[in-house]
Amino acid sequence: MALPALPKAELHLHIEGTLEPELAFALAARNGVPLPFADTEELRAAYDFADLQSFLDLYYALMAVLRTEQDFADLADAYLERAAAQGVRHAEVFFDPQAHTARGVPFGTVVEGLGRALEGAEERHGVSTRLIMCFLRDQSAESALATLEEARPHLDRITGVGLDSAEVGHPPAKFAEVFAAAAELGLRRVAHAGEEGPPEYVREALDVLGVERIDHGLRAMEDPELVARLVRERVPLTLCPLSNVRLRAVDTLADHPLRAMMDAGLLVTVNSDDPAYFGGYVGDNFHAVAGVLGLGPEEQRALARNSFEAAFLEDDEERRARYLAEVAAHPRDPRA
Repeated sequence: MALPALPKAELHLHIEGTLEPELAFALAARNGVPLPFADTEELRAAYDFADLQSFLDLYYALMAVLRTEQDFADLADAYLERAAAQGVRHAEVFFDPQAHTARGVPFGTVVEGLGRALEGAEERHGVSTRLIMCFLRDQSAESALATLEEARPHLDRITGVGLDSAEVGHPPAKFAEVFAAAAELGLRRVAHAGEEGPPEYVREALDVLGVERIDHGLRAMEDPELVARLVRERVPLTLCPLSNVRLRAVDTLADHPLRAMMDAGLLVTVNSDDPAYFGGYVGDNFHAVAGVLGLGPEEQRALARNSFEAAFLEDDEERRARYLAEVAAHPRDPRA
């Protein structure tokens, strides 16, 4: 009998990036949206990206099929079902409201649809959730501020804010004002930094935006002083190995710095980023790095512990303790 998957939290997951080709075609048919692909096979063949921007071009184009509350609820529920099967017990889900409001979908439609699925996630899938609203860094700071204002009536559903999309040329400091405003509202703060951008972007995200987690952070390894600070301050880094290979941040999985980051004492976690596009959900990422980088059961268990320690569960320490106990009690030969 197969062992159950190792319990874990997913902390770096873009819900729009879970749009599998089959669901994309189903929603396109439901909403009368034409797609420039003959079938799911042709669409999957387009998932060969040269860099982050080439991925984003397709990513935003496919969002056209997402129109109604039900669409967003179906999207989130499909992700939660897959994630639960791979051992996810807690998920902190990113969404990009500007990508939807810019094409005429009301903010409330997006957040209420997602919220409806997340509210029932524990009952249906055994997964607790948080919702994190991301600002698109290739849009203006004024647009981010307007989006935060739109979010005010929905803050009961939103735990935090993040910063994503094209990194190069869009330093974190550009969004200092909106992150300060988010902090005043009591929202948690995270940001993508050091994926394609330099180590200085990681430092800016910490010092200027006041973030509590760094999403990606690979290039921090180029700066020993920054690494020492991240270790000392126990700043979590939410790594996405399969994404890094698909977007050419690293050449191959064997080149991924995950093991070196663990050896340096960094608080790293493994996540899936945009799994429909990058070849696997979080359990698939665990399995891939374990095999290629030779991570044994105890190292995998450490990554799982890190994920719960880095999660925004300060309002529910009893839950965090329960998840950590599940990791500790898991059989010594875990299948990620």
